[in-house]
Amino acid sequence: MKDKDNILLVEDDPEIARILLDHLRREGYAVTWASSGLESWEDFRNGEYQLVLLDLMLPEMDGFTVCKHVRLISDVPVLIMSARTQEESKLKGLGLGADDYITKPFSLAELTARVEAHLSRYRRYQGSPSPSVLQLYNDGLSIHPLNQQVRLNGADLQLTGKERALLMLLASNQGRVFTKTEIYEHVWGQPAEENSGTVTVHIKSLRAKLGDEPHQPRWIETVWGSGYRFIGERIK
Repeated sequence: MKDKDNILLVEDDPEIARILLDHLRREGYAVTWASSGLESWEDFRNGEYQLVLLDLMLPEMDGFTVCKHVRLISDVPVLIMSARTQEESKLKGLGLGADDYITKPFSLAELTARVEAHLSRYRRYQGSPSPSVLQLYNDGLSIHPLNQQVRLNGADLQLTGKERALLMLLASNQGRVFTKTEIYEHVWGQPAEENSGTVTVHIKSLRAKLGDEPHQPRWIETVWGSGYRFIGERIK
């Protein structure tokens, strides 16, 4: 039922946000409002949402970056709403994984129709059978994202929260190169600024616990001048 659908509304204009909040709640949705990109990313990581309504022009972290981070860990519908009408902005948003793009100003009736359409499709998708979440890799590594468990040759690895989140990010996007900036923003939920050294330290610590040699990596490879990627061979 609609009253069980939780929507994350990301909008920095308080007047627009209040109109949308009131309308969506009248329609029976539960709505959480975030007024900045960083706040929305923190809310998304700590909550459970069925849809994200996302503005592009946001303080601290723009909507494109928020969309990119959401899509790395979730398939929930992302509906961009923006005053930008340029084709380039629409293509960029959709290219980052957004499901739809609605240009401001829009009618509340149109917004409701699009929200319900995407939620209906998402409910059908959620009802389909899903594969096992257990991920087995070469050389004895296993990752269970659901319970955040990492094992090596049958033994639990004692990882810190950040080390575990870092490994989950890389492993769930096998072969994709992540820059230090992308990793820091995703795992720490803050602008990278001058914190690339923090990522380097955590990569080094994670590799040590995995027994992974930087010059002969089995799982985490350094792509010089670019960042890091997960190269473990998936067994299951």
